[in-house]
Amino acid sequence: MDYTYDYVYSTSQPSAGDVAAAAAVVLAVSLFVLFFALVAYVIMAWLLGRIFKKAGLPQWAAWVPVYNNWKLLEIGGQQGFWAVLALIPIVNIVAAIFIYIAMYHVGKKLGKEDWFVLLAIFLPIVWFIWLAFDDSKWQGKKPAVKKP
Repeated sequence: MDYTYDYVYSTSQPSAGDVAAAAAVVLAVSLFVLFFALVAYVIMAWLLGRIFKKAGLPQWAAWVPVYNNWKLLEIGGQQGFWAVLALIPIVNIVAAIFIYIAMYHVGKKLGKEDWFVLLAIFLPIVWFIWLAFDDSKWQGKKPAVKKP
């Protein structure tokens, strides 16, 4: 048996067409991901705004990045600063736990059962849709909203 391997080293450069095609693919994928992320953000902010309305918060707060998580944490009985700490690697794992605890309390304040937090953990989009569109009423204390 012959176990030799012939390796041919090529010194040729890729053609300009190959580079342009690769750049076009990278650009197309990047634009698709950016578009998908933007659509997902708009949907989640809109759903969160409906939940904020039930809680007595202004709906615009759901559209501001980081601040929306801060307010979600606060209406869920947690410290809002975890929203900022969620931006730090490793610490974000602990922050996620506090966000899930807040989501549990938000669900309870909207009259949901204990198991409802499982939707928040495993299927958050379902959790947001369910709370945004059901006819539940806020049963907790309404947060104080400063009016200008």
